[in-house]
Amino acid sequence: MTGVARRQVTDRLRRGVRAARAWGRAARPGEPGPLPDFLVIGGQRCGTTSLYHHLAAHPRVRVASGKELQYFSVHHGRGERWYRGHFPRLAPGERTFEASPYYLFHPSVPSRVAATLPEARFVALLRDPVERAYSHYLHTRSYGAEPLSFADALDAEDERLARATRGGPDTRAAHRALRNHSYAARGRYAEQLELWFAQVPRERIHVARTEDLHAGTYGDILRFLGLPAFTPEAYTRHTRRVDHGPSQLTPELRDRLVEHFAPHNARLAALLDWPDPWPAA
Repeated sequence: MTGVARRQVTDRLRRGVRAARAWGRAARPGEPGPLPDFLVIGGQRCGTTSLYHHLAAHPRVRVASGKELQYFSVHHGRGERWYRGHFPRLAPGERTFEASPYYLFHPSVPSRVAATLPEARFVALLRDPVERAYSHYLHTRSYGAEPLSFADALDAEDERLARATRGGPDTRAAHRALRNHSYAARGRYAEQLELWFAQVPRERIHVARTEDLHAGTYGDILRFLGLPAFTPEAYTRHTRRVDHGPSQLTPELRDRLVEHFAPHNARLAALLDWPDPWPAA
């Protein structure tokens, strides 16, 4: 068995065990667990795994059964009791959360979240969209889900997503394409945040740049979430990206992506009242 195949099997088994435990808790009488106090909603390849571990280390925080539950995106049909079954019972003063980067991007999520979590808070990390796109490509390729070169994948993206979402954004084909092949689309952050702001008050959504994810930014996030100050043992970087061989992000492709994202970055800067988010991009 190859490393990719072994990783795929391991991930499927882990998700299966986690889901089965949640079903078991959901079947018990009474409430199976609380709803989360906050969510890390994305974006993908923007440092959410590192932030997840930093938040999970906080003494007042207890985590769900896993990082990406995907209830509001992929598994919404399983029902709220199933979702609650992933969260632990809390002592007074404790908080719980999950982190699913697909939430920022999937168009059905904001309204579902607004209906289910009317008091929750949300954290979004945004990374230079050029770097994010290539990191996403490497991540998808490392799972054996991308046979194309990076240049060809960018060329094919619009048609791939349009074809997969003809039946709506919640089909199996749509989820597969939206999660795996949305290299440029996920970097158009303003249009995603606008969907969230239409459903959730802005004061309940904290947006930060991945490039600023250090002690000061972490402290800002803790204050936003109403958690006491805390310093993890180390601000480590967590990623499972596999990058072998020469980079496919050539100067020509970088220039192409910089040009593509320029109006979207300007729209984001206006939306958040930020200066140019990635001035070197």
